Amino acid sequence: MANKLYTDAAAALEGVLFDGMTICAGGFGLCGIPERLIDAIEASGVKDLTIASNNAGIDGQGLGKLLRSRQVKKMISSYVGENKEFERQYLSGELEVEFCPQGTLAERCRAGGAGIPGFYTKTGVGTQVAEGKEVKVFDGQEYILERGIRADLAIIKGWKADESGNLIFRKTARNFNQPMATAGKICVAEVEEIVPVGSLDPDTIHLPGIYVKRMIVGAPYDKQIEFRTVRERATA
Repeated sequence: MANKLYTDAAAALEGVLFDGMTICAGGFGLCGIPERLIDAIEASGVKDLTIASNNAGIDGQGLGKLLRSRQVKKMISSYVGENKEFERQYLSGELEVEFCPQGTLAERCRAGGAGIPGFYTKTGVGTQVAEGKEVKVFDGQEYILERGIRADLAIIKGWKADESGNLIFRKTARNFNQPMATAGKICVAEVEEIVPVGSLDPDTIHLPGIYVKRMIVGAPYDKQIEFRTVRERATA
């Protein structure tokens, strides 16, 4: 069995990164994001990236770091409302953006990973999302053609994995990590814990190890909170 475990994020990405590449990045906001791998990509200086991700983190956190360093040429995203630098670059014409409905984005990555080049969906019909896309009628209803996404690299965050790469996501951190993992030609995962082969119940595994080519242990992590909301303590 090939050794998939690398000492750190920089080592795990060695020989993989190149200018102009496409990356699928797991996570949602700051939940379930591959923090160590993002930091290593920033440190590498690779540029002109196309990144498919539900959003781009927030200012200075997550993928927001790669926007700040001007390493991203294009984002394929669903929700971008919490990142002011994203907004600024988009409105100034510095960043190309392909807006994609959330479910469609997940399915485009899942389809790409399953070898499906495209599929038809009603989502976006009659809106800007449909502009320039093929429209087909099924049972009297219009559907638009969406292309599957294949990436040069997928970076994901898992909770626990065994030494062969079988991986478990924790609760909502599962979000986009699973479909993104399958869409990359190479998938690099950072996890909180690695256990011996045979330690994980096969029925609990979310991502089979065949998809995971390289791994790092990224723990410990500091839990990031996008919005801290507090209220005054109630008085008796």
